[in-house]
Amino acid sequence: MIKSQDLSEFMNKIKAAEAGHQLDLSSDEDLSIAIMNLISIEEHLFFTANKTGKTKYFDLLNETREMRKELLKMIVKDPEGEVWCTSKHLLAASMRLFEVGTKAQTKGDKDKAYDLFKKSYDLYNLFWAINLGLDVKVGATLADAHSESPKEKPIDLKKSDLLGKVSGVIGKILDCCRE
Repeated sequence: MIKSQDLSEFMNKIKAAEAGHQLDLSSDEDLSIAIMNLISIEEHLFFTANKTGKTKYFDLLNETREMRKELLKMIVKDPEGEVWCTSKHLLAASMRLFEVGTKAQTKGDKDKAYDLFKKSYDLYNLFWAINLGLDVKVGATLADAHSESPKEKPIDLKKSDLLGKVSGVIGKILDCCRE
């Protein structure tokens, strides 16, 4: 459960780190998107190598993978258990769901697209919750966690599920437009 006190302490840590320039979430958000794209490049090089039978694409895949690992270390610090792999797969799944959602939207299936976009966003925010040290537990609640009222959104994104609640918290923490 996400408790108000735990969330307040977490938010204070974020603010203190930002004030001391120890944490640049805007740059880290950009970096996470770059990592997502590197994962996609790895996938495309894998399929290209197999479709063409040319091993040079496996060599390029390896170079891309090494770069992705180096950059992921900048965000995923001292991972415990399988947090490293979980983080990589959360970013990969988020990117793929976003792409499938974009294709659904292009085909005019907005309901399917919005559902996929929500799932993509929730997975992306779970990545951040894990890597920023937010204690995420089943049955989490945001009651009394924020004194400000949520911003009005053009799409009704329900925050009743765990990932939706995590997205609500992380969405308030991460703001790429804040400098």
